[in-house]
Amino acid sequence: MEIDQAPREETVCQFTLMEKDHLEIQNLSNDLRFQQKPFVTHEPKLRYYFGLPLIADGYNIGTLCMLDRNARKLEPEKTELLKIIAAEIVSRLKTYKVIESLRTKVTEATDTKNKVAHDIRGPLAGIIGLAQIINDQGKENKLDEVLEFINLIHKSGSSLLDLADEILSAENKSEVRVKGDELNLKIFREKLDKLYIPQAKAKDVKLEIHISPETETVPFFKNKLLQITGNLISNAIKFTPKGGQVNVSLVLTEKENPNVLRITIQDTGTGLSKEQIANILEGKSATTSGTNGEHGYGFGLALVKRLIEGLRGTLNITSDQNGATFQVILPQ
Repeated sequence: MEIDQAPREETVCQFTLMEKDHLEIQNLSNDLRFQQKPFVTHEPKLRYYFGLPLIADGYNIGTLCMLDRNARKLEPEKTELLKIIAAEIVSRLKTYKVIESLRTKVTEATDTKNKVAHDIRGPLAGIIGLAQIINDQGKENKLDEVLEFINLIHKSGSSLLDLADEILSAENKSEVRVKGDELNLKIFREKLDKLYIPQAKAKDVKLEIHISPETETVPFFKNKLLQITGNLISNAIKFTPKGGQVNVSLVLTEKENPNVLRITIQDTGTGLSKEQIANILEGKSATTSGTNGEHGYGFGLALVKRLIEGLRGTLNITSDQNGATFQVILPQ
């Protein structure tokens, strides 16, 4: 039997939702609330109604009802059976909710794993590259260079832990900012040096990071800055051929309100087409291999764009035959 859907105020179930146990109407045509309703006076000409509220955590969230064209009274054992069915429905709904919650958590965990894998790939590749250089230099007994590379590995490894901590921190932090959440340009440059100099050295790419000296000690909020800047630097190294250069500029401007942090990464790499730039700005960038065949996961620049937008910043990209330039503008 099919019944056309009606507004809630035209239904019998609206009264069941207000019950603690059940609602039984043996003959709808004798009930002043329903005797003139279309489902009583016209097809399907209902007469009997029995309804149970579906109760979850103390709230009536729906109803289980039984209808009949004939007036009747339900036997007590059938009433109890319907109550068992109602309880099972609520249990299934709760189970479904738990499953959906777990599915969401699994998805979030997978995304976090992918972020960590992607963001530490560049620095880790640099460390591995330096280790290979050490192995080669050790055979030639170049002790001074070996010690220099070992020192770089130590610094880069420590900074890699900082980066992992940032990635694994909560996506949405509270508005209360504490000193542990702050950086300044001087410290920021040191962290980037330790993370990405090994990657640049291993590929024989020159990496230089410059800061505005007049504001180098002014504190600013560090949320996601290592991820954003690190992804762009690692990407620039990836697409710069051996013997090339990557220049990074970190400028904090105090005269504006609020203060503005400008991060500029310029490389002498393969450059980008107008279509590639448009895809990046639309969050549609796909993975490509670097100049040494380096592989990526395909969401680095898309992640950067999302993080920048989350901080109410902007991303600008220009490119020519001499390489690409990425500029990030972040209000502090």
